[in-house]
Amino acid sequence: MPHPEQHDPQGLSGRRILITRSADRARDLASLLHSRGAAPLVLPLIDFERAKDQRALDSVFDRLAAGDFDWLVISSITSAKVLLEKAAQRGTTPAGLVPATTRVATIGPTSVRMLESIGLTVHLAPAGQQSADGLVELWEPGPSRVLLPQADIAAPGLREGLASKGADVTAAVAYHTVDYPARAELRLEAELPDVVGISGNKLPPTLNPEEARDALQAGAVDAVVAASPSAARRIAETLLPLGRCRLVAIGRPTAAEATRLGLTVAATAKEPTPGGIVAALESVFANEGNPQ
Repeated sequence: MPHPEQHDPQGLSGRRILITRSADRARDLASLLHSRGAAPLVLPLIDFERAKDQRALDSVFDRLAAGDFDWLVISSITSAKVLLEKAAQRGTTPAGLVPATTRVATIGPTSVRMLESIGLTVHLAPAGQQSADGLVELWEPGPSRVLLPQADIAAPGLREGLASKGADVTAAVAYHTVDYPARAELRLEAELPDVVGISGNKLPPTLNPEEARDALQAGAVDAVVAASPSAARRIAETLLPLGRCRLVAIGRPTAAEATRLGLTVAATAKEPTPGGIVAALESVFANEGNPQ
């Protein structure tokens, strides 16, 4: 069980940061936190299961392979895992499933690296506002046929934003977001390549909700990173009260959901990247003295 300790009055040295992701998905952020002297902890709150309607999902991927879409928009790492799984089921690779005539768009640098690592060329991704809104802002108006595989609980903003630019959007439920852990028989099994270059690093300690609550009650967690709106909801359901622990949101949609739930957001990452999250955490603790 973590215990409170003295901290560097500036920066993240000695700070214990709880990341609400599974250890493998938290690896790159945890590595960067380690490099800044922080002690990352992991609390998986949400997980992902295959879509219930596999027939409908297979149908849209058949259309993708047949060249029916001008664009494939991959808006999350989990959607990339679904793409990898569907390609494997067809005995091919993602590059073999996505025709050369179909362009690929995504919303952030981590997704770009991930998609490139599985053989796809990314034709469009926002460099400034790395979010669904950023992609919509960048999208060229005009008619186009777009496949958007996404979570069952995905916000409508990306679909509606692309449609407002003239796109004919086929939004397909590619996976279901569930409380951690997913049922073993339904969990997405596709393994994406390690593209952050830290595969040799030790994974951070993983807590269960009871251990996390005990640590919060003991004042042994300095900040919790809400990694998605779903994670914000689970934090509100399972971890309150947060005590002196600060909540940092990965982006504006997550911050908005946390605020709606009555949580106090100490900072919001300007970019939904490890660097953006670390910068937000550093802004929270800048010039603070050691907690008493």
